[in-house]
Amino acid sequence: MRRLRFPSWLPLDPYIAALLGTVLLAALLPATGAAGKVASGASTGAVALLFFLYGARLSTREALDGLKHWRLHVTVLASTFVVFPLLGIAAHGLVPFLLTPQLYTGLLFLCVLPSTIQSSIAFTSIARGNVAAAICAGSFSSLIGIFLTPLLVAGLLGGNGGGFSTDSLLGIVLQLLVPFLAGQLLRRWIGDFIKRNKKILGYVDRGSILLVVYAAFSEGMARGVWHQVTPLQLVALLGIEAVLLGVMLAMTSYGARRLGFEREDRITIIFCGSKKSLASGLPMATVLFGAQASLVVLPLMLFHQMQLMVCAVIAKRWHNSSPQPPRPSGRPAAPDSVRRGVAEPAAPRH
Repeated sequence: MRRLRFPSWLPLDPYIAALLGTVLLAALLPATGAAGKVASGASTGAVALLFFLYGARLSTREALDGLKHWRLHVTVLASTFVVFPLLGIAAHGLVPFLLTPQLYTGLLFLCVLPSTIQSSIAFTSIARGNVAAAICAGSFSSLIGIFLTPLLVAGLLGGNGGGFSTDSLLGIVLQLLVPFLAGQLLRRWIGDFIKRNKKILGYVDRGSILLVVYAAFSEGMARGVWHQVTPLQLVALLGIEAVLLGVMLAMTSYGARRLGFEREDRITIIFCGSKKSLASGLPMATVLFGAQASLVVLPLMLFHQMQLMVCAVIAKRWHNSSPQPPRPSGRPAAPDSVRRGVAEPAAPRH
């Protein structure tokens, strides 16, 4: 029986399908009462485990070596934590005409999140960019985001941060930063185990995020937050996010060229500087926004799938238009997947 395959330019992310299925499950069978408390406790533990694994995976040596390419990393960080938030602030003019205050909170939260890691690396590799720089840029962004994103939320949203307080900031430190640092400290002893079981632990990552989504949306259903959004408002949100992504892709492309970066580095800057992390955003939202998290992460979930689809098209086009890397004379040509340096993923996840 022939296997059904989707067009390569239209990645239908199975993980997004799982997320949507989790949202549907929370809508039909929300965890309430005692079950809600259990789900909330399990979600807290899942977040801690998630960031412990992040810390255990990050190579300190690679991070220090990556500092040598500081101009590229500063450019990506400026795009992620300066340009994106400025565009988010500018979008306040769309309230209440196109965005409700709640959806605007979610959009602004999206704008202050760190960049992705896995999908940025995958797209950079497909487009024949600087993969090593993409690894370091994504890792630096995620690490800095643990500190900077809560501070930006506090500064930009203030009392409208859906319950943000010093207790929320402490929760970020205890649930995200402390496990991350513990993973870094124990990496010397567990690093080899992490590498050997990378595939299995990847399912742990995804399962942890699905549990966080289920707990957050269950609480949102119990409090009726979804009655605040209409289909027309969702269409408007999609249009706004499409413009936001387009502007960031154009600005990172133009800025990297004006700053004199080589083609490989420009590719890295574009993919790392124009995307936002679902894996970091969901846990942070549950800590910072509590019951309102299910509505706050809606813009992030929509933007995540949009960035995957658009960047997949761009990466494929750049791959096809770039010159083939030279190979030593007298050696046979390697398979196409080897020449690319990495097998093209069916659906990058974060």
